[in-house]
Amino acid sequence: MVKTQLTRRGVSDPLVLDAMGEVPREAFVGEGYEEFAYDDLPLPIGHGQTISQPYVVALMIEAAGVRATDAVLEVGAGSGYAAAVLGRIAARVVAIERHPPLAEEARRRLERLGCDNVELHSGDGSRGWPEAAPFDVIIVSAGAPAVPEALKAQLAPGGRLVIPVGRNERYQTLLKLVRQGAAEYASENLGEVSFVPLVGEQGWTGKA
Repeated sequence: MVKTQLTRRGVSDPLVLDAMGEVPREAFVGEGYEEFAYDDLPLPIGHGQTISQPYVVALMIEAAGVRATDAVLEVGAGSGYAAAVLGRIAARVVAIERHPPLAEEARRRLERLGCDNVELHSGDGSRGWPEAAPFDVIIVSAGAPAVPEALKAQLAPGGRLVIPVGRNERYQTLLKLVRQGAAEYASENLGEVSFVPLVGEQGWTGKA
């Protein structure tokens, strides 16, 4: 997976490549999908959610420039896979999943793998997790109609936010924001992606 799907497509950060090689993706896919765990595909995990394809996980983490001293927030934890990868790199990871059953399953997986620097909560990820802010990195694994102001406010100075944004609920532009001042953010377009909707107060509302 690392050689054929990541390095050949331009992912080069050794921290990301090592972490992706260490985390067993088969432990995070839905039952019956284990044989597809290392294909470069999103896979269903229940409740209308998916585990993102490996390349997109690696792309987002590399774009965020995650380092060993960073505090990271992941929104849309799903199965817990990206949180586990992030936990191999960063000092501390807070992950949020809005579906309580998925959050509980992800929590158990992370515990089994000894990811003791990752804490997983169930809640509205569009509001972030102010109790643990500020964060050096925020990665959003769901598509938002606009960048939630709550997430921007929870970035530390110099912090990086990577998030899919678009008015179409299934197709978005992957954006990277860097906080340069109290209300100043530099933005970079990382290309087109497709994520499930970010449902919440500052995301898509009125969805199941």
